[in-house]
Amino acid sequence: MRIAELHTYPVKGCHRLDHDTVVVEPWGLTGDRRWMMIDPDGVGITQRDTARLTQLTVHPRPGGLRLTAPGLPGLDLDEPADGPKVGVRVFRNKPEVPARLSEAGSAWCREFLGRDARLVWQADPTGRTIEELALPDDRVSLADGYPLLLANTASLDAVNDWLAQSGEDPVPIHRFRANLVVTGAPAWAEDGWLGGRLRIGELTFRVPKHCARCRVTTIDQETGESGRQPLHVLGRHRRIGGGLMFAVNLIPDLAAGETGELRIGDAVIPVE
Repeated sequence: MRIAELHTYPVKGCHRLDHDTVVVEPWGLTGDRRWMMIDPDGVGITQRDTARLTQLTVHPRPGGLRLTAPGLPGLDLDEPADGPKVGVRVFRNKPEVPARLSEAGSAWCREFLGRDARLVWQADPTGRTIEELALPDDRVSLADGYPLLLANTASLDAVNDWLAQSGEDPVPIHRFRANLVVTGAPAWAEDGWLGGRLRIGELTFRVPKHCARCRVTTIDQETGESGRQPLHVLGRHRRIGGGLMFAVNLIPDLAAGETGELRIGDAVIPVE
């Protein structure tokens, strides 16, 4: 079993970036979901309500990034280290976490989305704890709940077999917006990893829980168009504990200040 793909999403909800090598920090992959668009109430704007985010491409650079989208001039931004402090929420019913406002980025985002929006940067990734099935010192970026998400290509093959049996088109792995995609494992092998650890390359990760899927999986990540699959078929075959489950969350076994690397081709081995 090995890593087949590595992805980050520098602005929450944006089009994925593909990598051959990534740096792992305690709160996730370097640069992954440290930026987020928020509504006037300070709540994160995601593809759940704004599929246009699929058209946002982000090009990171040291100390900042460049935003591009069809029909708009690109914008180079520095990390707003001295920007106004704001409290933001990844979801409306979640606690506030500190961030810095990018005023220049906010104006561009309002034009891009055609609605009131602001762009924020998580200057201090140690400021957000993980709410459940984590250790007290675990931290997370502006991801939904956990630092990384791992998907299994064989499990996708099983989903696509179910879709074919129903006369539906297959869906690509990118619908599930994982950070790591692994190949060489049996379908649903990840169910057996829950509560244990994986050794991936030279690092270890805890596997706290499945990922319950939402309508984002029904959105074509290239066009922004949406349908009903794969949620409908997951509802028939993968309803576990009240959620429609595909992929598993990961927490790096890294202390504050520690980092590591992952590469395509690294071995993935259950160790507990």
